[in-house]
Amino acid sequence: MQKEIELSILPEKVSDEAHILEKGAAQLNIVLTRIKGLKIRKRSIDARGRQVIFRIRVIFYIDETPVPDILHFKYANVADARPVIIIGAGPAGLFAALRCLEKGLRPVLVERGKNVQERRRDLAALNKAGVVNVDSNYCFGEGGAGTYSDGKLYTRSNKRGDVQRVLQILVAHGATEDILVDARPHIGTNKLPHIIQAIRHTILEHGGEIHFNSRVVDVEEHFGQVKGVRLASGDQLAAEQVIIATGHSARDIFELFHRKRWLVEPKPFALGVRIEHPQEIIDQAQYHCPVRSEHLPPAYYSLVEQVDDRGVFSFCMCPGGVIAPCATDKGEVVVNGWSPSKRNNPYANSGTVVQVNLEDIPQAVRYPFALLDFQHEVEERAYVVGGGNLVAPAQRMIDFVQGKLSNTLPANSYKPGTKSALLSEVLPAFVHEALRKALPLFGKKMKGYYTNEAILVGVESRTSSPVRIPRDKDTLQHPQIKGLYPCGEGAGYAGGIVSAAIDGMNCADAIKA
Repeated sequence: MQKEIELSILPEKVSDEAHILEKGAAQLNIVLTRIKGLKIRKRSIDARGRQVIFRIRVIFYIDETPVPDILHFKYANVADARPVIIIGAGPAGLFAALRCLEKGLRPVLVERGKNVQERRRDLAALNKAGVVNVDSNYCFGEGGAGTYSDGKLYTRSNKRGDVQRVLQILVAHGATEDILVDARPHIGTNKLPHIIQAIRHTILEHGGEIHFNSRVVDVEEHFGQVKGVRLASGDQLAAEQVIIATGHSARDIFELFHRKRWLVEPKPFALGVRIEHPQEIIDQAQYHCPVRSEHLPPAYYSLVEQVDDRGVFSFCMCPGGVIAPCATDKGEVVVNGWSPSKRNNPYANSGTVVQVNLEDIPQAVRYPFALLDFQHEVEERAYVVGGGNLVAPAQRMIDFVQGKLSNTLPANSYKPGTKSALLSEVLPAFVHEALRKALPLFGKKMKGYYTNEAILVGVESRTSSPVRIPRDKDTLQHPQIKGLYPCGEGAGYAGGIVSAAIDGMNCADAIKA
């Protein structure tokens, strides 16, 4: 017999199985010896009271021996099977490829960037010297933007597909089983590359193909049927199914569609800054104590406010994290955040952004790239105001709200460097004003948040794609081109690693084997 119950556990006891067994037996009102094993299904932190606790959902096996879970996925050898070209080796592309293996289709992954090992050199040059490789950076390369920007797996995408299956596939390729139970699962930038390599090996071992350093310059079609792709090298790859999984920063793909007069449309997105605090400030606010217990992870927060009928919210929060330069072209500054698996850096950062709607940009009525151009203009202003070389314009929080140039900037994690500037010279007026009003309100919600020890670093602009590539809701194909499947975050159908992975699997499932 199995019984599932919820228990409240003190942080120092959350890893003590004997303690959990004792509490379970007491709550179930049975003798301890009847419990032959347990399985934790979910684990979350409850910091609402003065005493921080873990809430865990546990299955207890009563008078029966538990059978261990075996994560195994059956992949066919597809070396001689029908090809499916997948443009982009981010989460959507990789999980589409794995699903193709399960269906007996041969995935042919085409990635403009480098594999994870070679990609490291370009990221080092980006951080240390401000050198942008337009095909190999934090957004482009094996694993996509997620590989070197944190690996947060929290999602609200349960209605889109099987979240647990995505997590199980990651565990089967080397992720810790903690991600199967934690309410906010996280892998960490230091561990993700090894998992991505393991997925690559699975694809290759079962007959799939992967082409790195291969930028697609054309998608070829004949009488409305896709026929393959042409690469910058001049090589051509043939297939009658092509999945477009290029991510939110592949602007050249959007331009390719526009030149070919294939439908693309503007899409709302969010724009703002990345805000960094000393982690201890966030810990004190969330855990109600002067010093965080060694049994608790660095604290997380999520904040949202309506300002003048416009949403302002924290996004991609990174406890114990780092602010990273995520430009994909020369002459722009873009920031993002990530955390290592231990989340042991001294700072906490979060994107704090304002919703940008179609009606904010009048040109969006007649021009599909109106929001894309708007996004790019803000990134170029950030580069100019920062003074070049990926130095980011920055301001202390209270100075920003009061419109003062910061005399000094606090120490922070952004390696290319920060320059004191008025962010009102970078951000559009409606974004600046919404942030200026929201930050003191956030401070009322979370003690210690509103402080000049916090730094605002501009700009956080790649929250999602400002362009959507339309697709039929039933077939998932582009309405004009048979066999062409817009997919993932870049096409406007996902927002993070898990939702992109789910959409990749959904697109592969839409292809008949």
